[in-house]
Amino acid sequence: MSEHDRKGYVADSAGAFANRRIGKREFLRRLGLAGIGLSSFAATMLGSSRPFPGLSTQALAQTDPSADMTRWLKDVGSKYKGTKIRFVSEPTPPTVVASRLAKEEFTAATGIEVEIEILPLHEVLKKVSADTQGKLGAYDLYYLDQSWSALFAGDTVDPRELYSAKRDLALPDFDWNDFSKPLVQGISTYGDRLVGIPYDIPIFILMYRKDLFDKHKLKVPTTMDEYMAAVKTLDQAERGNGISGTTGQLRAGHYSLNCDWTAWLWANGGSVFDKEGFFCGGDEDGMRGLEYMLELAKHMPADARSWNWDGEAQSISQGNAAMLLSWGEFFPGFDGKDSKVAGLMEAARPPAEAKLRSPDQAGFLEIPHIGHQGGSSIALSRHSKNSDAAWLFMQWVCSKDVGARSAVLGSGAAAVRSSTYRDPRVLAAAKVGAGTTRHFEATEWTINNAMGTEPKLPAWVEISNQIIPDELGKLLAGQSSPKRCMTAIKTRVDRAAAPFRKG
Repeated sequence: MSEHDRKGYVADSAGAFANRRIGKREFLRRLGLAGIGLSSFAATMLGSSRPFPGLSTQALAQTDPSADMTRWLKDVGSKYKGTKIRFVSEPTPPTVVASRLAKEEFTAATGIEVEIEILPLHEVLKKVSADTQGKLGAYDLYYLDQSWSALFAGDTVDPRELYSAKRDLALPDFDWNDFSKPLVQGISTYGDRLVGIPYDIPIFILMYRKDLFDKHKLKVPTTMDEYMAAVKTLDQAERGNGISGTTGQLRAGHYSLNCDWTAWLWANGGSVFDKEGFFCGGDEDGMRGLEYMLELAKHMPADARSWNWDGEAQSISQGNAAMLLSWGEFFPGFDGKDSKVAGLMEAARPPAEAKLRSPDQAGFLEIPHIGHQGGSSIALSRHSKNSDAAWLFMQWVCSKDVGARSAVLGSGAAAVRSSTYRDPRVLAAAKVGAGTTRHFEATEWTINNAMGTEPKLPAWVEISNQIIPDELGKLLAGQSSPKRCMTAIKTRVDRAAAPFRKG
């Protein structure tokens, strides 16, 4: 299938899914046939909400734009007054913030009209595929899931090259080195070039009830053994008070179960694939990771086996669990007005892996680490008819100033710039209350030191959204054994991955 035909097939498939002519499983299967994947976090967003608490309206009233930024926009943007640019994205925290700020700040300073089309992820894929297939230029800027890079790399402009080539439009002190290097490499790079700029990064961190840790004289766990010991101690001491030692997102057939499993797999020395591209989650290290997860499940609320991330987050907010390793985007909600644990939760770095497999021993660009991540880029279309105006907007929305304000306004969603974590406005928000950034130290450290990245192959969507959580669900329901579960997964995964395996 040619690249042109693949894009058409993807667009048609996304349209069929949007119009309910095909189901999610068939849609994902067709993407696999076309040789394109979604990162599994993104794939799950086809039918679920993002686990961040939403825009902080209080912070919106308190956060003002930079005078230097406004001056630059007026100086370089005035000649594009009356131009209209279009950006298509899913509702990520930075996009939601940009949609609130664009008119009153960017447009007011430049006269450039901005239309931000916020759509479900499958609709974004449909729009980007159709636009690039026909080289239409209907959209100037694209939201790109990290796993789309291979398909759309040729349709985007390398932003670093553009910054050097168009010095008259370059934002002073844009500072490319300020972006987290693991994010630039793992999310926005394809081959030897950038397809876009890192834009969004949900990631696992450790979160715990400080009052309960103090009550039982526990230290924050820094090893896997200490983590398990803390869970068991808290569960034994607090179960009678309706508080489990930990919680989870172990819903059968849901990607959230795969997220938990991979974190514990990686943290115990395993990987999903070996370097030859075969499933190896059932090897000695993998079985140790599985047993670790199953032991944790004994100390969770019983309903954890029916929850995805929404239920998991609520179990903490309602005071029914003491600690967890999961999406840092949960944390601001724990300080929200409806939370029963406001001010009681703390964030920390994940415990160190008991053993860690190197990426060169894993397959399909998998990077084993305990901090499971999902991320995206913003990209400038090579087919844009208003590329200069769009480039100004792209620099603005990815700038240090807007990045820092987006972190505050976006209710504590993770940042992609290093400077954001030290910005005075971000530091000022590191206090108890909705939109807190108290968890940012743990988030930044995890991004730079313990970020786990899933395998990159088109079949991964089917594998992680269906095969793995289906079989793990049977195990958790008592319908299988650990060994039979891993054997069943291997049979199905190796078959699904076969077309993408080298040799």
